[in-house]
Amino acid sequence: MTDDRNAQPGPYVDGEWITETGETIVSRNPSDTDDVVAKVAKGARPHAIEAVAAAVDAQESWRARSAHERGGYLRRAATEIEDRKADLSRLTSREMGKTLDAARGELQRTVDLLNYYAEVARDAGGVAPPSASEKTTTYTRREPWGTAGIITPWNFPIAIPTWKIAPALVAGNTIVFKPASITPAIAAELVAAFDAAGLPPGVLNFVPGSGSAVGDEITTNDDVDVVSFTGSYAVGDRVHHAAAEAGKRVQCEMGGKNPLIVDDTADLELAVDLTVAGGLAGLAGQACTATSRVLVFDAVYEEYLDRLVERVEGLTVGDPLTGDVDMGPKSSAGELESDLEYVDAGREEGARLVTGGERLEGEGYAHGHFVEPTVFADVEPDMRIATEEIFGPVISVIEVADYEEAVAVANDVEYGLSASICTNRLDHAESFARDVETGVVKVNQTTTGVELQLPFGGRKNSSTETFKEQGRGALDFYTHEKAIYVTHGDV
Repeated sequence: MTDDRNAQPGPYVDGEWITETGETIVSRNPSDTDDVVAKVAKGARPHAIEAVAAAVDAQESWRARSAHERGGYLRRAATEIEDRKADLSRLTSREMGKTLDAARGELQRTVDLLNYYAEVARDAGGVAPPSASEKTTTYTRREPWGTAGIITPWNFPIAIPTWKIAPALVAGNTIVFKPASITPAIAAELVAAFDAAGLPPGVLNFVPGSGSAVGDEITTNDDVDVVSFTGSYAVGDRVHHAAAEAGKRVQCEMGGKNPLIVDDTADLELAVDLTVAGGLAGLAGQACTATSRVLVFDAVYEEYLDRLVERVEGLTVGDPLTGDVDMGPKSSAGELESDLEYVDAGREEGARLVTGGERLEGEGYAHGHFVEPTVFADVEPDMRIATEEIFGPVISVIEVADYEEAVAVANDVEYGLSASICTNRLDHAESFARDVETGVVKVNQTTTGVELQLPFGGRKNSSTETFKEQGRGALDFYTHEKAIYVTHGDV
C-alpha cells in the first residue's frame, strides 16, 4: 500500500483508491480491542455500482490480452506479496487473530496460488479431438464470462480471495471484490499488490462494505455474470438463490461439521495430534474444514480421551504477537459469544464437559475475545454440538462400536465438506474414501489443509455443488466453452 493511504484505505474502483466515503469500518485487534488495526473507508451500494461499471468497461481490453500476459500480472503481484510476507503475516495475525505460524502459512499459500495460476495460464486453452471427417478440424475454446463478483470471509482473509481472483483473472474476467468487514485491511493489501503490479484500471475493483448493500448489489446487478461466495450456510443460501434468480452462474462454499474417525488400530498420539491441529490450534477452530467431531471406537475411547485432555490442557492461549502461543482469540465478540452459547447447549443436552468451556479473563485477556479450548465427551450424535457448525475450538468426542457405525454417524449431518480417518487398516482407509459423504477425504491427516492443485468443495449444505474451487478445474467456473468446427476443401 502506498504511504498516502496507510491511515485509511477504502474502495478501489477503476484503478483509484477512494479514501473518503462518509462512513468508516474500524478494524480492531481481537487480542486487544483497544488496538485499532485500520480505519477503512466503507463502501456503499453506489460504490458497488460504480465498480461494476468500471469492470464492464475494462472487459474487452482485458479479455483481448493473452492468457500468458494476464498470468504475468499474477507473478508480479506474487513478488509484491512475497517481498512483504513478514509484515503481512503480522497484519493477518493482528487483524484476524490466528497464530503467526498460521498467518505465515496463509501468506505463503497466497504467493503459491498466484504463481500456480500464472503457470496454469500457459496451457489453459481448449482441446482438439479429431472430427469424423478428414476435411473438418474440430476444437474447443474457453472464453471468460465477463465480470465476476467475489465475496469472501474473514478466516482466510487473503488466501481465499486469491484462490478466487487468480483463476478469474487469468481466464479473462474482470472483478468486483467484497471482503469481510472484520478483515478489510489485509484484503486491501492483496488489491494493493495487484495495483503495484500494474494491473490495468477497472480489471480488479474492491468495495469493502455491508453484505446487505455491497454484497446484494454484487449478487443481483445485471452486469455481474458470475458470483463466487465463501462463508456461512445461512448467508450462502441467500446469495445462491438471489444470484440464481438473477440468472447468474454461482458457486458457494459454506459450512462444515467435519469428523475425524479414530479406529482401534490408530496411532493414538497421531490421532491426538490431528485433533488438536485440525480443531483447536492455529485458528481456534475458525475454519470451514476444522475438526469438530471425533468418532472413536469403544476399544480405544477412554485412552484416546485421556491423551486428548492432557494435550489440550497443555495448550497456551494468548495474543499471537506477544509470545509463542498455540491458539489465539476468536475473531470477534459475536463469535466468542456463539462459542459460549454452544458450550451451554452441550451441558444442557447432557454431554460431559471434560476440559475448557470458559471465557478467559484477567491479565493478557481482559481486552480480547479469548476462550479456553474445549472438549466434550459422551456426546450423542443428535446433540446440537454434534450436528451444528460451531466454528470455534469446541471438540465433540463420540463413542462408536465399529467402522459401520462411525461412517453412519459421520454422514448423518447436513454438511459434507471434509473428513479424515486415523487408522492402520488399509481396508478402512479404502472403504472410507468411498463411503464418506464429503468433498475432501483424508487418511491419517488433519481435516484441515488442502493442496492448491486439487479441487476443493463440499457436498450437501457445505456447497452448491456446482463448480469446484482450486486446481485447474477452477477455471471451469470462470469460463464457458465453445465447440468449433472448421471444414476446408471440397465439401
